[in-house]
Amino acid sequence: MRSTLVEQLQRSALRFGPRIALETESGRLTYAELHERCSRCARVLTALGLRPSERVTIYGPNGLDWVVSYQGALLSGAIVNPINVLLTAEEVSFIVRDCGSRVVIGSREKLEPLRALTSDGTLKSLVCFGNDSPAGMVSLGDLLASADMRPMEAALDPAAAATICYTSGTTGQPKGAVQSHSNLLMNALLTALMHGRCATDIVVSALPLPHVYGTVVMNSTLLSGGTLVLHARFEERAILASIAAHRATILEGVPTMYYYLLNCAPLSNYELSTLRLCTVGGQTMPVAAMERVEQEFGCPLIELWGMTELAGLGTTFVYNGPRRLGSIGVPLPYCQAKVVDLTDASKTLPAGETGELMLHGPVVMQGYYRREQETREAIEPDGWLHTGDIARIDSDGFIYIVDRKKDLIVTGGYKVYPAEIERALAAHPAVAMVAVAGVADAAKGEVPKAYVVLRSGVAAESEDLVRFCRGHLAPYKVPRSVQFVTELPTTSTGKVMRRRLKELELTAFAAVPDGSRPQTPPSRSRSPS
Repeated sequence: MRSTLVEQLQRSALRFGPRIALETESGRLTYAELHERCSRCARVLTALGLRPSERVTIYGPNGLDWVVSYQGALLSGAIVNPINVLLTAEEVSFIVRDCGSRVVIGSREKLEPLRALTSDGTLKSLVCFGNDSPAGMVSLGDLLASADMRPMEAALDPAAAATICYTSGTTGQPKGAVQSHSNLLMNALLTALMHGRCATDIVVSALPLPHVYGTVVMNSTLLSGGTLVLHARFEERAILASIAAHRATILEGVPTMYYYLLNCAPLSNYELSTLRLCTVGGQTMPVAAMERVEQEFGCPLIELWGMTELAGLGTTFVYNGPRRLGSIGVPLPYCQAKVVDLTDASKTLPAGETGELMLHGPVVMQGYYRREQETREAIEPDGWLHTGDIARIDSDGFIYIVDRKKDLIVTGGYKVYPAEIERALAAHPAVAMVAVAGVADAAKGEVPKAYVVLRSGVAAESEDLVRFCRGHLAPYKVPRSVQFVTELPTTSTGKVMRRRLKELELTAFAAVPDGSRPQTPPSRSRSPS
């Protein structure tokens, strides 16, 4: 496809000019206003001395300035490096140096610790969101106000690098996945197609924009002429009120968000009837919990699956087609999926067998920035991407994620997938959220342990949950212990971090004397980025 995101945004501005494109707590922009502001941002970056293909890092919370900085940087010909706002200055410094970023745009509090990067010559400029102009930084608001108002025309090569998005670095230093303009556009267009997005859609999202899930929600909505109602952070009641106030048609989220929304009783206090669908991704979600979401929200819950290395989605369901709860759907159009042997990727497995999921198609990244060996390990010579997810494909072509390859628990020689135990426990009426991890065991090497958050106002004993599992799982899969917690450690998107479960201390989340778990804490505000 000989086009780019910024060219499509220009077309959306011409077609949907006065329609609201973006709404946040701090303001709103029409399509015409958004395109004008992005053009000004592109001219600002050029005036700062940024050359085409140089990198621009965005390091701040969801908001108008984030969207304008992202789209404006792409329009200028720069390569965008979006960064999780929860990263420390040390982590950001590594990424900035690794990708060779020349400008960082973000919130003042995030930029303050990065001043040393300008004094040592690593960065040309620190550009601060808003109109504040602290010493050593320039204000994005002031720069936009003084910028040339003429629309800036894009002349970008669709095959050229557009973004460098860093992985979480759970197995070492984070790696920068390089995505082309074509990768970004194809994922946004195919996502919009699969979910039937159109100009009448009003999308509510608190997903962090630096994450590819949040990015593809933004891009697919703007390509379709819809309105993106963007929240700076996830807070249950604010999201429910936003759906009602804006008469939203789509809600986007991860499983943890839906668990908290379901626990925000009573949902009947909120008008949710305008929703035509909800989407969920980022982590597997038990079928029992998905059924409850559909019942409470009165619309289909469409599961999706994606990766940083895919610029967004890799699989999902067609909005008006057949669905199977518990499946991540089918590959996006023009993409292919297969399951291969865990020890020999050249062996494609038949339907129903479990192995590593691989994907091929126009959304696969170009590679990891300046990491040729890791790129060769991730992408086969014929273009197939190793996902690291263990999955199976049924006879109808629907894909089911079993677990992450690295999360596999081996207990007494048996292979146990945490997600399988989580799905079983989630069906218990007292369980709001659950995560499972392996813990060391002298006899078996490791055994599964469950960390459980109970539903508000409900009490249960650990023995009850272990007994429940015995009725649904093989003996070696039953968790040897259950620890009640008030919340689970999550990433910025709400994805449970299993590697941090072992850090939870029993003394920090002590059960009440009768063995039941304390009341669920009140609604919590969570930064989404």
